[in-house]
Amino acid sequence: MTALAAPSPAAEAPALPAAGSSFYAAMRLLPAAQRDAMYAVYAFCRAVDDVADDGGAREVRAAELDRWRADIDALYAGNPPPRTRPLVEPVRRYGLRREDFQAVIDGMAMDAEADIVAPDAATLDLYCDRVASAVGRLSVRIFGMAEGPGRELAHHLGRALQLTNILRDIDEDAARGRLYLPRERLAGIGLDRPTPEAALRHPRLGEVCAALAAEADAHYRASWRIIAAAPRRATKAPRIMAAAYRLILDGLLARGWAAPRARVKPGKLKLAGVLLRHGIV
Repeated sequence: MTALAAPSPAAEAPALPAAGSSFYAAMRLLPAAQRDAMYAVYAFCRAVDDVADDGGAREVRAAELDRWRADIDALYAGNPPPRTRPLVEPVRRYGLRREDFQAVIDGMAMDAEADIVAPDAATLDLYCDRVASAVGRLSVRIFGMAEGPGRELAHHLGRALQLTNILRDIDEDAARGRLYLPRERLAGIGLDRPTPEAALRHPRLGEVCAALAAEADAHYRASWRIIAAAPRRATKAPRIMAAAYRLILDGLLARGWAAPRARVKPGKLKLAGVLLRHGIV
């Protein structure tokens, strides 16, 4: 997540997700208006994520994220800058909320301001809400879910997906100087002043990862309860995302946490099964 001194080309127009990703598979099955809206939201998220990760010095990243905040404010004031114009129609058509876009930026700022290392549980939950559940709140409005169940699904599924990402990416994050495993869990295995390197070397790392995986599992289960009670047409994309990411979590649990940790990626046949099961209304 990196702050750029000037807007990148990707920020000027919607960027398509990777063709092989579960997000792409889920979104391409949506009706055209919903698909275009989701691609515009994706492009925004990708742009601010690039700022936080790859945007140069921290003060440069902070300044660019502030420019994004101002651009979102201008969008809602009726004077959208060029890079927010793809969001104009989705905001109008689906009633997307300014505070959810700003929450995503605030989440990226948490990464940009300092490398996150062993946050306490409350900070980790806030981070998950901003970088994942806020995106979910934007998404469920596009999908057409009712307000109450939609926000509840965004809460649980956003956290399930983000916790799965954290568990999948612990080695890549450590290489960046980051460690998203919660401080309380690390203290429970004797790491009172954890560093990414110390956590990854610790013989009881698996206990921390297994506990976080159990939290993710609880959020997946809550997500499926909400999905089961909602109209099927409005939950096609969330079903695909939940099922595809659950494959990643199951793969991580089957692989285990001992080094060396091979990258877990669901096979094409399993992903095809998810699409066949959940991609047809």
